[in-house]
Amino acid sequence: MTTTYPIQTHSFLPRESKPVVLAIGGSDSAGLAGVQMDSRACEALGVHCATAITAVTVQNNQQLLAINPVSAEVLEQQINAALALDPQVIKIGLLGSLEQVELLSRKLPELNLPVVFDPVIKTSSDADILDQELLTAIKSKLLPMCTVLTPNLPEAASIADVSNTSDQAEVIRGLGVEWCIITGGHSDDRNATDFCAGPNGQFQLSHTKIDTPHLRGSGCAFASTLAATIALGYEIRDGLVIAKMALSHGIENARGVNAEMGAVAPQSFPQHNWPQYSDTTVDAQTKPLQFPSCVGNGEPGTLGLYPIVDSADWLERLLPQGVTTAQLRVKHLQGEALAREIERAVAIGRQHNCRLFINDYWQLAIEKGAYGVHLGQEDLETADLLAIQRAGLRLGLSNHCHWEVARALAVQPSYIACGPTFATTTKDMPWVPHGLEGLDYWVKALPDYPLVSIAGINDHNIRDIADTGVSGIAMITAITLDQDPEAKTRQLLELIAHE
Repeated sequence: MTTTYPIQTHSFLPRESKPVVLAIGGSDSAGLAGVQMDSRACEALGVHCATAITAVTVQNNQQLLAINPVSAEVLEQQINAALALDPQVIKIGLLGSLEQVELLSRKLPELNLPVVFDPVIKTSSDADILDQELLTAIKSKLLPMCTVLTPNLPEAASIADVSNTSDQAEVIRGLGVEWCIITGGHSDDRNATDFCAGPNGQFQLSHTKIDTPHLRGSGCAFASTLAATIALGYEIRDGLVIAKMALSHGIENARGVNAEMGAVAPQSFPQHNWPQYSDTTVDAQTKPLQFPSCVGNGEPGTLGLYPIVDSADWLERLLPQGVTTAQLRVKHLQGEALAREIERAVAIGRQHNCRLFINDYWQLAIEKGAYGVHLGQEDLETADLLAIQRAGLRLGLSNHCHWEVARALAVQPSYIACGPTFATTTKDMPWVPHGLEGLDYWVKALPDYPLVSIAGINDHNIRDIADTGVSGIAMITAITLDQDPEAKTRQLLELIAHE
């Protein structure tokens, strides 16, 4: 089952009711994993978790004593009852019989919902759960209906029957799975690195392992958190970053249970614990990038009002008003005319001691000695970031969502721009506006980087935006379409500076 989603981010707006995940899986008598963990992980993100029990397990930290599957009829009754809550996503865990697999293979196409499947092949106490017949049925009948599969390293090896992680992911995707996420907590490395493969390519998300024995339910928590993010409206790549952050936070807060091994402790929507991101185009391991800061150290402590203009003429008009940061975004010139325009803009920026960023044209920015360059996410695949760094230029990056931010953090830019803050007519964007609450989230989630707010900003909301603590406020039409752009610029500067 291949399901597509709009590229968007959570709107951060208050909800009248919670979205719903339907968790189909086993009940853990120890209360550390299974649907008990599914419920806690979903609730931590403000998502309701309905459940359909596939098996009543009898287990503790030391051993699995029994698995008592329910009949396919009882399982279907539970699913049908839960459907009254209109779930947005289905999360599957432990399956206890061939009859259950047959039921789901008939039921899932009818429901036409995204499916996150965490295949439970062994327990944490290393007891086998799936026999070969049941695993074969799952591979042939259920995997083609799954949006995301989240096996750990041993489970991926059992399903794919090849040793290399990248090959395992592609074999599993060849079975019909849209996204295969091989979680790396079982590795002997110091990092827990998740290998993510989907229709948009492959990338890895990594965290340094936390030294704790309290890891029960980690696979359930990760998969359920991912399902919850999809229910909230996140695109899958965003959901993977959020789930990785939430799991790391949950492991940090894990505690034992009466001196016994405990479970991970999902807390809330994560603001910290960003994972290390790498892919074939942006790899922080082979390209040790870190761009110079653009605030402090002899420069203004914030980026302030940040006009984005399409000509050097605009810079001559606006910089004398007190603007200390600006961007030249030229779309109507090319060749020698473009080179001359950038050269002139750089000279004007120097004259007024302005931090001038050149949009897109990083080669000319280097050649003309610009202060910095601003790139979009798509430019990360083509721009020579190492050349920009070696030239001493600052780097600003556009970001709209969690996946893009994780990708940006891998190259350690000089500042991060997050938008859209509000709806804008400047360009078509498929992302949900963050609003002030969302902007406040980004400020708190990225304390080590100057943050620039962009899109839909005017003199009516600029003060509220400044109050969030952003370093820069990017403006386009609010200045350039005003009858008196110079006066408007002075007014906006005063509004930002007003206490």
